[in-house]
Amino acid sequence: MRISARADYAVRAALQLAASRDEGPLKAEAIADAQDIPHKFLESILNDMRRGGLVLSQRGGNGGYRLARPAESISIADVIRTVDGPLVSVRGVRPPELSYTGPAESLLPLWIALRSNVREILDGVSLADVASAQLPAEVSALTNTPDAWVNP
Repeated sequence: MRISARADYAVRAALQLAASRDEGPLKAEAIADAQDIPHKFLESILNDMRRGGLVLSQRGGNGGYRLARPAESISIADVIRTVDGPLVSVRGVRPPELSYTGPAESLLPLWIALRSNVREILDGVSLADVASAQLPAEVSALTNTPDAWVNP
């Protein structure tokens, strides 16, 4: 699985908004500076997140962006889906729409299992969890396996 720059930036921007929820709307420039995200790219991402119902924008001198819902109710998966589409696809196709034959036939259940595990993790972690550094125990446990931090 590959996390795109767009998805990474979107999650980081959403986390910045979650962390400063009580401070009022944040300007895109402030988010871009805080997270080292190219400003123009961030504007496009925030626009997608606004259209997707994750953020609200407010114009004017005190304007900016804020989360549309509490950070506890927005999963990391929500953010990624909003800016990038499905969490797992094969050549741009969702796994249930695929079919294989012969020795490749059991690839489909493998892709479905992969999608299920990705969903379980990303749907199960909220912006509030990450912003407060309180990942769910089952997610934290996955980082404790000996090879979790090693690239094969």
